[in-house]
Amino acid sequence: MDMLLQILFSGIALGMIYAVIAFGYQLTFATSGTLNFGQGEALAIGALIGLSVVDRIGNYWLTIPVVLLAGAIYGIGVERLGVRPALKAKSEGWIMATIALGIIMKNIAENIWGRDDLKFPSPVSEAPLHLFGASVLPMEIIVIVGALALMLAVELFNRKSIYGKAIAATAADREAAGLMGINTGQVITFSYALSCAAAAFAGILIAPLTLTGASMGAALGLKAFAVAIIGGLTSGLGVIIGGLILGLAETFTGFYLSTGYKDVPGLVLLLLVLAFKPAGLFGKTAIKKV
Repeated sequence: MDMLLQILFSGIALGMIYAVIAFGYQLTFATSGTLNFGQGEALAIGALIGLSVVDRIGNYWLTIPVVLLAGAIYGIGVERLGVRPALKAKSEGWIMATIALGIIMKNIAENIWGRDDLKFPSPVSEAPLHLFGASVLPMEIIVIVGALALMLAVELFNRKSIYGKAIAATAADREAAGLMGINTGQVITFSYALSCAAAAFAGILIAPLTLTGASMGAALGLKAFAVAIIGGLTSGLGVIIGGLILGLAETFTGFYLSTGYKDVPGLVLLLLVLAFKPAGLFGKTAIKKV
């Protein structure tokens, strides 16, 4: 029973990281119908910049605003250089553009920080806490709380602020929002900034639990995309539940079967969802009037 609780905590922590990154995919898809396939690189940049700032000032918590700003700047760059030209041309060029920008950013990161994985100092004790008989790392609790806090803050921003309502209006109908005087171009730019800031925040959350490097975001970004598809690109609740499903599936499979098979359940679920519910478990199929 104790080991079961321990696996649950680890799976939930991993699932919340997936959910935060998938949340970023949902933001850009809602406002522009596009996705940043360099989202994993935003996570890696967040972790690496966070590591550099922590080394200089020695305070993990004070690095969070810097990391959020760095992620937002990266997102603005992706939207301006890769997405906006494609949207103006009404092409699907944003797919390769975001991938290319992600590769460029990864190469830049390798030249600045090197290719070796680096140890990120933990802001809290690395000694496990004993909760209900299970051994839980304090950083895992911070990951869960931090991820939920970020998504709740964005949700409140969208519901309560005028800028958030502009995002919601653009997501509902971009053309109608434009006719109402909303600058939908700025809204899309902001959604990319917020998306990459969320990924960068996920990077600094997970960094103390793993090794930090330019390649750390590739697998996480891909799995988070699977989470967004499983949960539904139109559902905030869906990405949270999808993240938890994948995180728990990987953790249980890795423990009870083999770490070599931990990716299999999530991929099988992804294939099933694509086959039987393409809009995702909680997504809604868009109906276009002709």
